Amino acid sequence: MNDKLKNRILCAGFVLITAGGFLLHLICPDKTLSISERRRLAQAPEVTLTAVLGGKFATSFDDYALDQFPGRDSFRTLKAIMQYYVFRQKDNNGVFLAEGNIGKLEFPLSESSALRAAEKFMSLKAQYFPDSDVYLSLVPDKSYFLAERNGYPALDYEKMVSLLRENTEGIQYIDLFDTLSADKYYTTDAHWRQECLHDTALRLAQGLGVSNSFTWDYEENRLKDFYGVYYGQAALPFPPDTLVYLTSPTTEGASVYNAETQGITGVYDLAKLTDGKSMDMYDVFLSGASAVLTVTNPNAAGEAKGRELILFRDSFGSSIAPLLLDCYETITLVDIRYIASGFLGQYVEFHGQDVLFLYSTSVINNSTMLK
Repeated sequence: MNDKLKNRILCAGFVLITAGGFLLHLICPDKTLSISERRRLAQAPEVTLTAVLGGKFATSFDDYALDQFPGRDSFRTLKAIMQYYVFRQKDNNGVFLAEGNIGKLEFPLSESSALRAAEKFMSLKAQYFPDSDVYLSLVPDKSYFLAERNGYPALDYEKMVSLLRENTEGIQYIDLFDTLSADKYYTTDAHWRQECLHDTALRLAQGLGVSNSFTWDYEENRLKDFYGVYYGQAALPFPPDTLVYLTSPTTEGASVYNAETQGITGVYDLAKLTDGKSMDMYDVFLSGASAVLTVTNPNAAGEAKGRELILFRDSFGSSIAPLLLDCYETITLVDIRYIASGFLGQYVEFHGQDVLFLYSTSVINNSTMLK
């Protein structure tokens, strides 16, 4: 075969592939959401003279073409397979595979971030609840159990704990690390499994001094096909998790008041599965991310009657708070990633309640998100 014929074949192939991709792009309807990536996809930009001349149209169209490319998820999977199994790379975009699990690299330790978190907790204590019993617990991210023993870099977790304990005088630390293991987290997600948290919830109840009211008599409710946040980031064909949420007469009788929306829901918001707004099945737990929620247990009895807890938390708190409901009449969950600390007094009345700071190590290592 001469060079001229080769060049013609190459040119014809290039034209066919380009034209085929363009035709598929025209035929296939644009998608609004990428469930696997947990984000909204770019839409076709409006063509205006100002946008074209200013360069905005070209930039927007580039984003649109990348997001709406036909077979995009398949190409992402192919790229991940090549990186993991052909080029033998240890991770793909910071996501790694170990022991049949998906983890996220989180390193190195940011000491300044840990100290900033400690300063934030002490500032809140001094401003809002100087005389309350205040507690602190850390939730280790899944990499604590997977990274180092599989040859991946990891945080210095002991140093993080030490920094927080040394700089939060008057706040009692409740250690949860030994109550958890890798199999108590979802395979495809960062979060822990609610049904595996008996020992963790009991440890918290003991540390808070409310274990006399603690019970564990729940019915398991299963939701299949839970694709966690790491599923999309890994871009590999992992089987989905099954999300289990636990119900009891206490959780079924409790109500949740959202200070932002002024709406009332149940502890488990199954509407999140069908409302078309949520891209995360984990939002079933207490309706997902919210600045201030108050969970009221009208069936509180005995020592739990009249007892209150203020829980400063991230998303891990959504699934463990229901497991402490038998111990309290009200639990107020505060997420200072979504509300500035200076405004808390407008939404929460502080009057001597128990206070618990419960945060994942990932948040502590990136504490600038705490307002």
